[in-house]
Amino acid sequence: MKILIADDHELVRKGLRTVLETQPGWTVCGEAVNGRQAVELAIRLAPDVTILDVTMPELNGLEATRQIRKENSDAEILILTMHESEQLIGEVLAAGAHGYILKADTSRLLVSAVDSLARHKPFFTGKVSELILSGYLNRGNVPKDLAGPVQHLTAREREIVQLLVEGKSNKEVAVTLGISIKTVDAHRANVMHKLNIRSVTGLVRYAVRNKIIDA
Repeated sequence: MKILIADDHELVRKGLRTVLETQPGWTVCGEAVNGRQAVELAIRLAPDVTILDVTMPELNGLEATRQIRKENSDAEILILTMHESEQLIGEVLAAGAHGYILKADTSRLLVSAVDSLARHKPFFTGKVSELILSGYLNRGNVPKDLAGPVQHLTAREREIVQLLVEGKSNKEVAVTLGISIKTVDAHRANVMHKLNIRSVTGLVRYAVRNKIIDA
């Protein structure tokens, strides 16, 4: 079984690799240090399971999940996070990930979670109730009360928000995404309007609140 790991902390990646490669027949086929690299490697290496940290540079784990699932609707993704909230669970489900565990539970649950996903069975811990989970899997949708405000933005707008709050200029955002500065300006204006935010400081608060970046 091939597994891809994406986390911006080297020690975390090494720890995950050590645990995973003690299992017979399991191999870590690649490591990514940010969400954008994770998407590229997932498409190129086609791992059986991809493990993504929620808060990564350039592209957070939820947005990376959306892009990976867009390219391969059968991709199995395990989200690792330090956070536990119904809103985040809703975002995880909406993004298309079928696995979610807390980092604090990694040593105890990682192997079971990866094994379940490899067999195309969901694995969730924390506050995910049977009702929410079965409702999502049956209808293919997240209950409306669990869909967070980040869903109001397009995929491109979410990318731009993350890059801006990481301190990149409009020109740097344009280079990273391969678009014009004028297009970045237009997306930025749309984001500000949709979220009723008037400054990058406001965007940062929004990004922290919605787990796009760490506080």
